[in-house]
Amino acid sequence: MLASTQPLLLIGQVANQSGIPIKTIRYYEELGLIRADDRTEGGFRQFSSQVMVRLAFIKRAQGLGLSLSEIKQCLEVYDRGELPCGEVRHQLEEKVAEIDRKIEQLLTLKQELQQLLNHWEPSENTTWGDRHTPICPIIQHESTTGA
Repeated sequence: MLASTQPLLLIGQVANQSGIPIKTIRYYEELGLIRADDRTEGGFRQFSSQVMVRLAFIKRAQGLGLSLSEIKQCLEVYDRGELPCGEVRHQLEEKVAEIDRKIEQLLTLKQELQQLLNHWEPSENTTWGDRHTPICPIIQHESTTGA
């Protein structure tokens, strides 16, 4: 009942208060992440103050690495009247696993780069300009022997 007595916010007001550009707010509405409660006679979107809570959730979830699609799944749970904490937990566990995979890939790449640098011995005897001469023998030699 309190929400009905509060004035609706125009999209510009929502943008100013949330720090999210109008274009992004429209995009979120298009994706179904937020919903305008009404429109003025001139067709301007009007939002309840609840949109600020949703936008804050979206911003925080994005900051944690969730995609808009993943955020939408969480909001759909919330819109059914349930707390989406289980869905959020699942999404965050997936992100942690993804980060672990990326860390492993980066550590492998770091090790390979370090090995290249540790064995760096430029060849001064190579004649450059021949089409069959590697561009950089150290990199190309290592990549062909490692394949």
